[in-house]
Amino acid sequence: MENSVNQIVYNDLSRVSLDIKREDLLHPFVSGNKFRKLKYNLAEFTKLGYDSLVTFGGAFSNHIAATAYACSENHINCVGVIRGEELPPLINENQTLKFAQQNGMKFEFVSRTLYREKDSESFKEYLKSKYGNCFILPEGGSNLLAVKGCEEILTENDAQYDFICCPVGTCATITGIINSTLPHQKVIGFPALKGDFLKDEIRKFARNNNWELNTDYHFGGYGKVNDQLIDFLNCFYKETSIKLDPVYTGKMAFGIIDLIQQGYFPENAKVLMIHTGGLQGVEGMNRYLEQKKMKKIDFNE
Repeated sequence: MENSVNQIVYNDLSRVSLDIKREDLLHPFVSGNKFRKLKYNLAEFTKLGYDSLVTFGGAFSNHIAATAYACSENHINCVGVIRGEELPPLINENQTLKFAQQNGMKFEFVSRTLYREKDSESFKEYLKSKYGNCFILPEGGSNLLAVKGCEEILTENDAQYDFICCPVGTCATITGIINSTLPHQKVIGFPALKGDFLKDEIRKFARNNNWELNTDYHFGGYGKVNDQLIDFLNCFYKETSIKLDPVYTGKMAFGIIDLIQQGYFPENAKVLMIHTGGLQGVEGMNRYLEQKKMKKIDFNE
């Protein structure tokens, strides 16, 4: 397990110091926050002797891919409840689902209507009746054990930073980071989803109040992109040799650099952005962009 911190020199951002923490380098297939969130959940699975692990996600879910590989590595039977009952014939055309299946994950495809009931007691009872003594891991792997894992993202070497920035999906990552910050630090989250409901999710487990969400950079909502974002991802890679994903980290980096250029951060502020991985979804996004006749993500050397 190895990550690193890289200084970013991008479009003359010399008025602040901007570094990126490469959590994406932790593991080739279970990278970034997925590694952190699964760590204590898999330990709990083993400790309590469950028979199988059941979790949830969409067709391009980083969590589904990472969980399948981690379970394979640990000889754990796993099931993915996948949103979209039309997907079974398309598994071999979808790199995420194909990868998960190759690593032993079994699928339960459900309608979008039923998927919205995934957290209900009745749906959980259905899963237990079908899969027996199963460990049910929420969508995105987010629960209190995931927060515990994400509290390990920051180390004592990160005490120098004034601002910690991270993308926000199911809130476990930002909550763990909030809990491990120091009093002089502020956490800024960049949600990939529209809406203000995420604050309540963060407050459930956050122990500090030194945080805010910036909702100006979701580009229309979860999984939504435009040519401006794609151009940014390609330019960022050319200037830094660092790949960002279009759903989470790319939107965060776009927002941070835009805020720097607007003068949001005080002069000489030290800013750290967290790269949470998610690069396995780039290929699927490019297929979508090609179908829409839009610009594609180009990470060619």
